[in-house]
Amino acid sequence: MNARKKALLFGLATVALWSTVASAFKLSLRHLDPLQLLLYACVASLLALAGVLAAQGRLGQLRRVSRGELLRCALLGALNPALYYVILFMAYDLLPAQEAQPINYTWAITLSLLSVPLLGQKLSLRDLAAILISYFGVVVISTHGDLTDMRFSSPAGVALALGSTVVWALYWIGNTRSTTAPVTGLFFNFLFALPLVLGATLIFSELPPITPEALMGGAYVGVFEMGVTFALWLTAMKYAAMPDGGGTARVANLIFLSPFLSLVFIHFLVGEEILPATLAGLAFIIAGNVLMQLRPIGK
Repeated sequence: MNARKKALLFGLATVALWSTVASAFKLSLRHLDPLQLLLYACVASLLALAGVLAAQGRLGQLRRVSRGELLRCALLGALNPALYYVILFMAYDLLPAQEAQPINYTWAITLSLLSVPLLGQKLSLRDLAAILISYFGVVVISTHGDLTDMRFSSPAGVALALGSTVVWALYWIGNTRSTTAPVTGLFFNFLFALPLVLGATLIFSELPPITPEALMGGAYVGVFEMGVTFALWLTAMKYAAMPDGGGTARVANLIFLSPFLSLVFIHFLVGEEILPATLAGLAFIIAGNVLMQLRPIGK
């Protein structure tokens, strides 16, 4: 199997797994509150990432990370997974999955906006058009297509979903200065975040129940949203970057299949009736993302 086929295989596997997580969030939140779900997911992800590092023969890298990078990992861990997933799970708790999931896909637009003050980048007219198109899609989804009434299904849920994109974007901007290998850095993010999540759970909630539904939900979210899929995606991009890999852009564009495939799982697994406004709004969001990627910011 050549590099192009391997890149496509790993890319499609990642997209397929990511497409199931919105449904997993909603199903798990029927048995756990957001903090309890995050606690279980953090433990599962930490174990999964340790397994990935062991399989790659890279556990020894953990001892060679500098103190400065460990501090950076700790600070970034407070953003992701600690703060980001608390906010995201709260949004999913308040919103239907078909609303929370597409809104979360505006994180790339948020990243572009924050790159202006934080990285000194500039926005072109095309970038501004992409931003307006994407956020118009958010409005369409949040109002169920009733733009004249502008009555949001859950203003707090929409605010949390949009707020999660700010935290996610800040995390990735902070990661641009990291010299730690991606999977190693992510392992330390979760390692340092775990005490924060445990403390928050003890203070604001209680230890999660030990039931099959709770354990399976937390494990699935931790492994397939936070852990293994990240390594699969990196592997896909590595093969795509090889001379016969077909290019990273070809694989990166597969990610746009995920939100539409996710709606299929949301319908059949969660039982939500997918509204026409959801499809229309998601189309606007994806169109804005595609338009943004046509040209680097300020170029």
